[in-house]
Amino acid sequence: MVVNEPIKQNDVLPSEHLDSVVIRFAGDSGDGMQLTGGQFTNASAVAGNDLSTFPDFPAEIRAPVGTTFGVSSFQIHFGQKKILTAGDELDVLVAMNPAALMVEKSSLKKGGLIILDTGSFSDRNIKRAGFDTNPLNDTSLEGFRLLKIDISGLTMECVKEFGLGKKDSLRCKNLWTLGLVYWMYGRSRKETTDWLEKKFMKVPNIASANVAALNAGHAFGETAEISGDISKYNVPAAKVDPGTYRNISGAEAIAWGLIVGAQKCNLKIFFGSYPITPASPLLHILSNLKSLSVTTFQAEDEIAAICSAIGASYAGSLGITSSSGPGIALKGEAIGLAISTELPLIIVNSQRAGPSTGLPTKTEQSDLFQAVYGRNADAPLVVLATKSPGDCFRVSIEAVRLAVKFMTPVMLLTDGYLSNSTEPWQIPDLDKIKEFPVNHISNPEGFHPFFRDKETLARNWAIPGTPGLEHRIGGIEKSYDSGHISYDADNHQKMTDARIGKIKGISEFIPLQEFEEGDEKDELVVIGWGSTFGPINRAVFNSRNKGYSVAQIHLTYISPFPKNLGDILRSFKYILVPEMNAGQLVSILRAEYLVPAIGLNKVEGKPFKISEIEEAIKARMKG
Repeated sequence: MVVNEPIKQNDVLPSEHLDSVVIRFAGDSGDGMQLTGGQFTNASAVAGNDLSTFPDFPAEIRAPVGTTFGVSSFQIHFGQKKILTAGDELDVLVAMNPAALMVEKSSLKKGGLIILDTGSFSDRNIKRAGFDTNPLNDTSLEGFRLLKIDISGLTMECVKEFGLGKKDSLRCKNLWTLGLVYWMYGRSRKETTDWLEKKFMKVPNIASANVAALNAGHAFGETAEISGDISKYNVPAAKVDPGTYRNISGAEAIAWGLIVGAQKCNLKIFFGSYPITPASPLLHILSNLKSLSVTTFQAEDEIAAICSAIGASYAGSLGITSSSGPGIALKGEAIGLAISTELPLIIVNSQRAGPSTGLPTKTEQSDLFQAVYGRNADAPLVVLATKSPGDCFRVSIEAVRLAVKFMTPVMLLTDGYLSNSTEPWQIPDLDKIKEFPVNHISNPEGFHPFFRDKETLARNWAIPGTPGLEHRIGGIEKSYDSGHISYDADNHQKMTDARIGKIKGISEFIPLQEFEEGDEKDELVVIGWGSTFGPINRAVFNSRNKGYSVAQIHLTYISPFPKNLGDILRSFKYILVPEMNAGQLVSILRAEYLVPAIGLNKVEGKPFKISEIEEAIKARMKG
């Protein structure tokens, strides 16, 4: 999407204007809720809205139909104002079956709209969802607006001419529902119609049936007298800077950032990985980009994946590996090998709720201790964190820059929410991104593998097979002065100090910490990292508008911290640290700077709500 001037709505403007709307599509895992939400997201982006999404799906590959633990949902917050979260409360809940209603109704605000498929409310489904009585007939939904439609029946009626069986006919009901919601919010159907015709090009009757369902749902909204207080709405386009935009997920942004970073330092990418939720999309994306000097390798296990990446870096490429917490634990010894050999290596950690298998499809920030400390011996590395899907691109390039400049592994922290969620992203001018070319050592004179740059303490990087540069590296300690194996006590002290000093010294080569909101003159600072950025920012913004003296800092650089961070924190009376863990960053800040930081912790597998952080700010300021 290219933005040069405000985008105009295609339809006649409805009577009611809204600044923003939060919708959640929810149903069984086989109901196509992720597809439905994705298509509505694309349509809203084309309409010029700012937006943020939250896909949420079960861990089971195929949970029993109609059960609450098989509910899959997709939430989108879109509007004309600045959108940084997927929204606190729902304005609209689309529930395709009783289980979806049972799981999601608590997220709907009072007076919110529930669109129900009455065709799925059989006695069996109602009982399986955990209802004692039929919620369509009792008083449990009082206080909400209800739109009860036999979506299943209407869908089967509108697609019967295409010769589909009952099962395939019902698979079109998500498109019928999408058509209705498109009508409600003035979305264009063209992009979805084009997508359906392309996707089902080889099965034209399926394509035609889905398009017919989409159009039928839209026509139902146009022609049916639904209700006096349920009508068509207009959500105006957001004001954005001119440029070319596209919708982007965190996983896509990381993949592209890694590629651009590798191009800026003239290296080829080797990506060794093993599938694990929610890290697998990165492997899927990079495997389709071989034309950009990317080699992907799906290994037999996590250890093989990282060791192959280390081998690629030893051979002169940019080794990258990816996993989530349990897989990072398996990679731990090999990460120590990369630290000992001092090779550039990118480790992408898409965090999820744990421990062990935990809640594999739910989001969390509980791998910070693992990233900073989680190896045997004194084994420091660089730790960076992304704050939004679009920010993943920038931080991925920075991860490459630091890895090759300082000859060190870099752990890039993202999480399941950031990996899967999307937002509009202005495509950058790649020519404006600075190059940082790598020059592998080619002169054998005076060479040994641990001869260091005096400024960065980075060791030489020589490609094996280069005449005169034969050398040996490995997990056993090497002599600081020759690179040969050494068991000397003083040498081990010197090498340990060098590895630690190199990481600490990186603080001289990274930006100073800046404020997102407020400054040192405020009383309270809210400091966070990762995907908490959106709710923290909106909570601080709202609190400042209410007169509270509160500022915001958000960390990209966690190991090492920016060199001015300690002075900033000591200037505040109160420090609040919201995290989706039991208190990890707050512990590190207390240990590092001896400041009285207070944690706000949440480990529910769900992102923070803006209201939760606002309440914590209010309570802290009032003592």
